[in-house]
Amino acid sequence: MTPQAATPAYRRLSVEERRSQLLDAALSLFAHRAPEDVSLDDVAEAAGVSRPLVYRYFPGGKQQLYEAALRSAAEELEHCFDEPREGSLLPRLSRALDRYLAFVDQHDAGFSALLQGGSVVETSRTTAIVDGVRRAAAQHILSHLDIADPGPRLRMTVRMWITAVEAASLIWLDEDKQPPVDELRDWLVEQFAAALSVTARRDPQTAALVDALAADG
Repeated sequence: MTPQAATPAYRRLSVEERRSQLLDAALSLFAHRAPEDVSLDDVAEAAGVSRPLVYRYFPGGKQQLYEAALRSAAEELEHCFDEPREGSLLPRLSRALDRYLAFVDQHDAGFSALLQGGSVVETSRTTAIVDGVRRAAAQHILSHLDIADPGPRLRMTVRMWITAVEAASLIWLDEDKQPPVDELRDWLVEQFAAALSVTARRDPQTAALVDALAADG
């Protein structure tokens, strides 16, 4: 008799592994469809599990799953701006934007739903998660400026620029990802330098920073 091939042993996933599997499936769906267009059945099918199993891990249903997926995406976005403090500031910013725009490119529809709001699953908690990404990005950038106590004008300039990056990313998606991503990145870096120059006219702290950046090349 021909021996039968051994059947691979079934490995039960741990709680964290199963939860991660479900979040990965949800993020993949939210990356291409607006949250209100994704059902728990869709997530179960994408993960290869039953709908009751999804409810077992996310008893709050779609809202809880969406918020958990959003937190996972937010953590990834926050890390985009976590750039090593090596070399000049603007090249560092370019590298951070490369990661940020790569995330936008990979999660296009989900990114739009995340930032534009208006979703049926949007709540104060989801808004706080998104705002946390903005604040973390601003903090990363301010830390790269090597200023111990940034004043309100400088902080406002950085946060306004992050808002501009978000808006440009959404418009870029709406414009079929044109101009090319490297041109968009360079343009956004130039906008940051320009915004600092405008603020420098009214703020001595920012003026000193602009002079230091110019000397740094």
